[in-house]
Amino acid sequence: MQYFVVMIDYGRRGREAVVDPEITRREVISRIASGEYRNVSFIHEIAGSSVEDVTEAILTEAALPQIPPEDIDLQAIRLDHARDLRKHERT
Repeated sequence: MQYFVVMIDYGRRGREAVVDPEITRREVISRIASGEYRNVSFIHEIAGSSVEDVTEAILTEAALPQIPPEDIDLQAIRLDHARDLRKHERT
């Protein structure tokens, strides 16, 4: 039997271990990428009587694509910031 243990850290509210024998590696990756699993402390793969820490491998696979800095419209960001500052000016 093979299954995954995903430990999620909720900070002051504690931690939760998600253990579901029906969930596959692909499903764990999908849930991390979608944001359903956040603040993952560790991920262990249990296969038979052995335990393997697969945290790094799964988090790497689930990583969202990086947007290159040249694709960001800096002028629009600056104008939006200036407009937001004007909203809070005293008249």
